[in-house]
Amino acid sequence: MSSVARSAAATIDKYRSEIVNGPIVKTLLWLGFPLMLVQLINVSYNVADAFWLSKYSDVAMAVPRQAWPPFMFFNAFNMAISTANMALLSQYIGARRYDEASDIASKFFTVSLITSFVFGLTYFSLRYHLFHYVIMTPPEIFDDVMSYSGIISIDLMLSGLSATYSTILQSVGDTRTPAVVGGFSALLNIIWDPFLILGIPPFPRMGAAGAALATVLSRLGGVATLIYLTKRRFPDLRIFPTKNIDKLWVLRNIRIGGPVFVFHASNSFAFMLQNALVNSFGVVVAAAFAIGFIVMDIADAVMWGLTMPVAIMIGQNLGAGNTSRSREIAYKASLTISTLTALGALIVFSVRSQLISVFTSDAEIFSEALRFLEIFVFSLPFFTLFFVGMSVGRGSGHTTVPTILGMIRLWGFRIGLGYLLAYVVGLQSYGVWVAMALSNFVGGLGSIAWVKFGNWARPVIK
Repeated sequence: MSSVARSAAATIDKYRSEIVNGPIVKTLLWLGFPLMLVQLINVSYNVADAFWLSKYSDVAMAVPRQAWPPFMFFNAFNMAISTANMALLSQYIGARRYDEASDIASKFFTVSLITSFVFGLTYFSLRYHLFHYVIMTPPEIFDDVMSYSGIISIDLMLSGLSATYSTILQSVGDTRTPAVVGGFSALLNIIWDPFLILGIPPFPRMGAAGAALATVLSRLGGVATLIYLTKRRFPDLRIFPTKNIDKLWVLRNIRIGGPVFVFHASNSFAFMLQNALVNSFGVVVAAAFAIGFIVMDIADAVMWGLTMPVAIMIGQNLGAGNTSRSREIAYKASLTISTLTALGALIVFSVRSQLISVFTSDAEIFSEALRFLEIFVFSLPFFTLFFVGMSVGRGSGHTTVPTILGMIRLWGFRIGLGYLLAYVVGLQSYGVWVAMALSNFVGGLGSIAWVKFGNWARPVIK
């Protein structure tokens, strides 16, 4: 083995040793803090998008929220394949089988590159029909949504590569490099926003299209940086396009990623229908919904950042044969992250009026956004428990039960109960907000029961 290869393997071993042997909560926070920082930075540019779009018009901030559910629908395959290869890579690394990890990474890269391009083109081609017939976007913002989604289809192509290299690095245990790159990308987005949205010379006034272009430009810079840093920091992980997409790898991706694909695809379609339900009450409710979720994203940042390391830690520990430690990780993560999310929810609730007033001075939009937050905010700790369960499934490779719980949560409660409360009972938008909150309680309680009693603590590699 060359000195470069020995050095790279030693670097991977260093990360592995901490994850397999280190203190659980300390390691969770060590891995999770960079990812939490990334999510806070991501939230910051979502907030920046909303802020500058609110200066462009009172309802323009609702445009990205209309466009993202179909974006996520076409991105579902990339999310599924990322989940499957997170389990495979982390378990091979936990077992110190680095050559096999390189082989998996190359197959992952090749398929992601092809499918991201195909799904980006598909989104671009079908977007009119989706927004007109499925989501039923209010006419006041329809043209802006078409412009935004047309440009953001390029971001769909780039996001597959970004997810691929982030997943590879995170599987090793390096959550800091994606964090730094994510911060760099978000900073670029924030800088571009006022110039492209409001038309600060020499740029034209583009509104929602400017927000989409800022996202694409920043993503492009982030992807290029991730590829460069992965090759430089971990040369022992040899990642190249390959024709060797073998049957075993495909079957593993179907078995592990299949339920995740169903989950994300069905969830994204459910979110489209949820948007249609919200949109049925007019552009004021649609704008309030967008503001409410911008504010909720601030509290969610803690949850998203800290649940990803659960998958990494469980994957590597199962690969190393540490079954009891894997269960301990799941229990301690559930308690730690739900507590932190509850604190975030309390902070958001205490300053809810001030936060909403940043984005609107319209009394109707303000009142509806306030009502949404007051109903929804305290369901967030249970939403955290649901996502810990999802991460346990991703790290272990046993994703079926979390997928079923997720579909019940969205289709049974957010869509089914939401429609029932809004139209049959006659609660209108209030019924939609109540159903969304209840969905989090049900998903969280179901997930913690599966984490405690489910048969997930067994590796998927041989």
